[in-house]
Amino acid sequence: MTPEPYDADIDAPERAVGFVVDEDRGSLPYHLVHGEALVAAAAWAMGEAGVDLVDVTVPWSIVADQGRPLVLHDPLCPMTPPEFIAECVRVAAVRDVVVAAVRPVTDTVKEVADGQLGRTVDRDGLVALVSPVVLPAKVVAALPGLPATDFVELVTSLRASYDVELVEAPPAARRVASDADLRVLEALTQPS
Repeated sequence: MTPEPYDADIDAPERAVGFVVDEDRGSLPYHLVHGEALVAAAAWAMGEAGVDLVDVTVPWSIVADQGRPLVLHDPLCPMTPPEFIAECVRVAAVRDVVVAAVRPVTDTVKEVADGQLGRTVDRDGLVALVSPVVLPAKVVAALPGLPATDFVELVTSLRASYDVELVEAPPAARRVASDADLRVLEALTQPS
């Protein structure tokens, strides 16, 4: 069963605001997936999830003073389902925690010591950060400015001061790093 977007619930929290973070991601956010730029697909998903998009040129004080959760969406995860984004907002607002979407690690991970390849790391305890990252209103109000655009850096720094809940994202939320990854994502998310 797919959850409804949070703004459709009677007891839902106030709508979130959000950014599609394309900074420091090269030109890949402007490549196409299903005929649309990744940034456009990410922005569409945010709107469908009930998130009010804010331009990154809006002063941080205006964003923070709204008292609303903030959704950071990475266009390199362009097919993240709107229902999942809405559920992450719901969890952040209801539990008053930072929510970070993750996917299980499927690649083989090896230790390296002194330039030598070592043992294989058990990947059962490993996750890869994807999108979105949702900050509850109290965290937004406490930050001095726009958070880091590197989501790993952001979540790592937030864990030092706040509760961070990792939520497993659906396969469609996978991160892309190349045009080859985009073709795999398109095959995975082919409309029926």
